[in-house]
Amino acid sequence: MSKGKNAAQKLIYECGIVDPTEIPLELIVYGRGATLVEKPLHNAEGRIVFGNSKSIITVNSNIEFMGKRRFVLAHELGHFEMHRNLVPVHNDTDATLEYFKNGHQETEANEFASELLMPENLFISECENKKFSPDLLRSLADLFQTSITSVAYKYFELGRHPVCLFYSHNNTVKYWKRPDDYPYFINSRIKLPPPEDSVAAEFFDNQKIYSRAHSKQPIWKSTWFELKKYENDNDFKFYEYCIITPKYNTVLSIVWEE
Repeated sequence: MSKGKNAAQKLIYECGIVDPTEIPLELIVYGRGATLVEKPLHNAEGRIVFGNSKSIITVNSNIEFMGKRRFVLAHELGHFEMHRNLVPVHNDTDATLEYFKNGHQETEANEFASELLMPENLFISECENKKFSPDLLRSLADLFQTSITSVAYKYFELGRHPVCLFYSHNNTVKYWKRPDDYPYFINSRIKLPPPEDSVAAEFFDNQKIYSRAHSKQPIWKSTWFELKKYENDNDFKFYEYCIITPKYNTVLSIVWEE
């Protein structure tokens, strides 16, 4: 078990939390001994400053969506729980813009927030016997009161249906993730634009954002994956759903086969 997940489960046990959506995170922060401040921040959604006698968690008051605010707050709480004796200076972060930033402490804080807001046993139970779709991710985000981006990563980790993730920023693919046993080879486009026939490219090239009803878009297998010589694109059914954040010019592409 990862350090972040273990720390979150320890907090859940110590606080006697049964349903993480029933207790305001603010009360947990205060109860653990940190001070919470909300004010406008530039180039960050959350910040934690460790002092000799107290720690201050600041959350950007301009965050529009409550689910994202909860994840950012849980992320900073993770730093408080795990890193207050290790990090001597303040830490700026946008916890959902780049879910896996460089540095193990950012990864641990994200894993902590994910487990605190979406405990593994509850998440698996809610996914049981449900077909993967953008609507499933939205319903899970509503249920757990967190960001749909964090739900996408949680589903990648625990969901029953294999999905691949491609993160792009400023029309450049920054990273991708696929399940360990995934049968198809990804045409890596790190530091390159998304494929020209991808849904991500439609946003970067034409600012196209599909409506909720049409967010599941059919694509070719060859859009993101290697098409072998004996294969035909028509033999596969792949789809791409993009979580787009125009404010930061980012796209998280979720790609799956049916």
